Amino acid sequence: MPTTLKDNISSSYVEAANVLRGKQARRRIVAYVESYDDIYFWRTVLSRFENDRRYFEVMLPSKVNLTRGKKSVLMNFVGDHVGPDMIACVDADYDYLLQGVTEQSRRVLQSPYVFHTYVYAIENYQCYVPSLHDVCVAVTLNDHRIFDFREYFRQYSEACFPLFVWSVWAYRTGHHSRFSLTDFNRVTDPGGFSVQNPETSLLKIKRKVNTKVRELQRMFPGNKEAYLKLKDEVKQLGVTPQTTYLFMQGHHLFDTVVAPIVTKVCNQLRQERQNEIYQAQAHKTQKRNEMSCYENSLQDVKAMLKKNTGYQQCDLFLKVQEEVRRYLL
Repeated sequence: MPTTLKDNISSSYVEAANVLRGKQARRRIVAYVESYDDIYFWRTVLSRFENDRRYFEVMLPSKVNLTRGKKSVLMNFVGDHVGPDMIACVDADYDYLLQGVTEQSRRVLQSPYVFHTYVYAIENYQCYVPSLHDVCVAVTLNDHRIFDFREYFRQYSEACFPLFVWSVWAYRTGHHSRFSLTDFNRVTDPGGFSVQNPETSLLKIKRKVNTKVRELQRMFPGNKEAYLKLKDEVKQLGVTPQTTYLFMQGHHLFDTVVAPIVTKVCNQLRQERQNEIYQAQAHKTQKRNEMSCYENSLQDVKAMLKKNTGYQQCDLFLKVQEEVRRYLL
């Protein structure tokens, strides 16, 4: 239970504090986010809008009981708390694709002070495919393109898309207990991925998706028209068969799909660079020093993915920034 006004900040409180600082002071806008990891991401969204008239302070909703998550953030956007000097910045999850079917979805989509990622979560942006080669270079300091991330994830997304539409349908219609996100994640796990032979994992996923789709068609007969209508709608919302990965559950995509694949590619790039050092025409001591220098420069894959900002060229990220720009007009 908050004990002071400062512990329960409202937009009116922030606005009053701005007035007290005088007309010449920069306007402070509080941006509430869901977790520590979100702070840096939303800083990359908002920083371009800071100037000599305004600045943003990105923070968690409570310093008292350490509550986290979307519900905790959105609780601050009810009744008198709402206002132009305090905004919420949250992951879209499925709330964007649900298009107001649930109360939370309506709150995320309809409040002028709530901004969302459009993609499922910030992890999806961190896994933005056009930036993955750069992540590999940052990890291994080897710029050799040994794997086509764009082509693999194009095919991966296309393979997952038919089942993804079923997943959105299940959550829109209240059938998610019979086909949950966990079920979807299990089918779309590319386990056994090989850098040399990625087609094997793609074929495996296609078979699993086709099997599950046929099962769902048997479970929900007569659903073809509703399915086709929803498929067209999710495309209009920005989901394409080639970019399905951006709208899948973020933690699953990051931990089970992208990080393991990037790790295997980086292992090969690292080994390639180490072999070059071993085979160099140099004294053993020089080779040993070179190897030590190289290994001390290597980075952790997951840590580098979390620092990845290559998503700033993504159309959906630019759409988020455009929403903020219109809010500030």
